[in-house]
Amino acid sequence: MSHQSFRELGVSARVSDALAARSIHVPFTIQSLVLPDALAGLDVLAKSPTGSGKTLAFAIPIVERTTKQDRHPSALVLVPTRELAVQVTEDFSAIASANGLRVAAVYGGMPLKAQADRARGANILVATPGRLQDLADRRLLDLSAVRILILDEADRMLDMGFKPQVDKIVRLLPKNRQTMFFSATLDGEVGELARAYTSSPSRFEADLPADRAVGEISHRFVAVSQDTKVETLVEHIRATDGLTLVFVRTRRGADRLAKKLAFHQVDAVSMHGDLSQGQRQRALRRFESGKVQVLVATDVAARGLDIDDIAHVINYDPPEEDKGYVHRTGRTGRAGRTGIAITFVLPDQEAETSRAANRLGHREQFEQAGLSTARPKLLYTSRRGRRSKW
Repeated sequence: MSHQSFRELGVSARVSDALAARSIHVPFTIQSLVLPDALAGLDVLAKSPTGSGKTLAFAIPIVERTTKQDRHPSALVLVPTRELAVQVTEDFSAIASANGLRVAAVYGGMPLKAQADRARGANILVATPGRLQDLADRRLLDLSAVRILILDEADRMLDMGFKPQVDKIVRLLPKNRQTMFFSATLDGEVGELARAYTSSPSRFEADLPADRAVGEISHRFVAVSQDTKVETLVEHIRATDGLTLVFVRTRRGADRLAKKLAFHQVDAVSMHGDLSQGQRQRALRRFESGKVQVLVATDVAARGLDIDDIAHVINYDPPEEDKGYVHRTGRTGRAGRTGIAITFVLPDQEAETSRAANRLGHREQFEQAGLSTARPKLLYTSRRGRRSKW
């Protein structure tokens, strides 16, 4: 945390009082770094993980630099998921009201026209790229008055394939605007996108606050067969305390597994893209409150989750790539707590999962489970210079 107060960083008394009313008195590191330049209207690139306090790092400048008299909407925040859109909108609302500003959220799974009506009347718009592009294509929303653009969790937006929609949305915005980029990484494609959308940006980097630092995660692998997979999952759930997040690959698989768990007297809810936003929020509330111990989710549905109390992550189906494993297992071990990440391995998955475990530094845990590490796949370069798998 910083030793400077919000007032010393240039935040108005009205907004500082609104923060204090929410028991927010001292800025986190990312807020202290970003606020002076952001309040001055400069472009910003910030490398900062989920849970670092980054939402207020862009929410405060937006509220301070937006007036009720501005054309609507005059500030746009793009986020990758519905759940994050809801969360960011809630974070905005308390301080936006201090300056009489209205905030609206736009995301899939809700009636289109009602969302468009709310968006047109809002000073600040929080949106997922797909739904926002849909509104713009139907000419239900005009973005020509946007003076501030935020891309939140930009790396996840690209992971989820939203770059074409983001590009199209940005082309609809005025070139003379302030742009701020927040991402867990600023390398590769994310860095290229940041350079394309910003002008002489200030760069900042901050880790999680000490009280939200990632705790130790124990990685385990369990050999299963199709006949024993569900029973093994039930045993692991019953043997542990706390919330358990179970990952599957498909939407149908999530519903089927939740029903199988119910047959074994394990209360579980499923969350996936086929559910309406209301259904997803109800499932999430039941899980967060502890009314059900188990949430069965697909990768995309779980991407907006930020719950400190998840004690176990179980990969019922292994992820399709290394990045997916890191995203999934990072849902436990939050706020300095320890966590357990378990991956089920069917016989026909053993070789590929062993290679992934080896690449991610978990070979010892994999072999401790009695599983065999396969030889790395060999690559050769053909005379034409192309790399080919054997």
